[in-house]
Amino acid sequence: MNLLKYLIVGFVFGLVLTKAEAVSWYRIYEMFQFDSFHMYGIISTAIATGIVGLQIIKKYKIKDSNGLPIEILDKEKGTFRYWIGGLIFGLGWALVGACPGPIFILIGAGFISVVLILIGALLGTFLYGVIKDYLPH
Repeated sequence: MNLLKYLIVGFVFGLVLTKAEAVSWYRIYEMFQFDSFHMYGIISTAIATGIVGLQIIKKYKIKDSNGLPIEILDKEKGTFRYWIGGLIFGLGWALVGACPGPIFILIGAGFISVVLILIGALLGTFLYGVIKDYLPH
């Protein structure tokens, strides 16, 4: 029963992204061509919601579902790795037309070829896990 709430939130998240056309390859293509504000508006709304949400969590000391305090750690210093990681993420997103969340939504919508993108994303994550200790962090 506890997992049902996560399933419902995931379903609603997928429904909202689908109805907002955030999983549309065409919308993502428009974004990377700077032809439309649509995706930038969605991303900006997500950033603003995250900022407000984090401030509420910090101010009111909100606890998680187990009653434990939520700890928000400061980011480590160093921007180079964030630029490189963002560049790799953005290139992958631009090449396949989907970031991690919409991959599952597109598979659920019946686009079976997206399974190949999921396999590539999992392989890339695994590869990073193998070589992360050798990277300059």
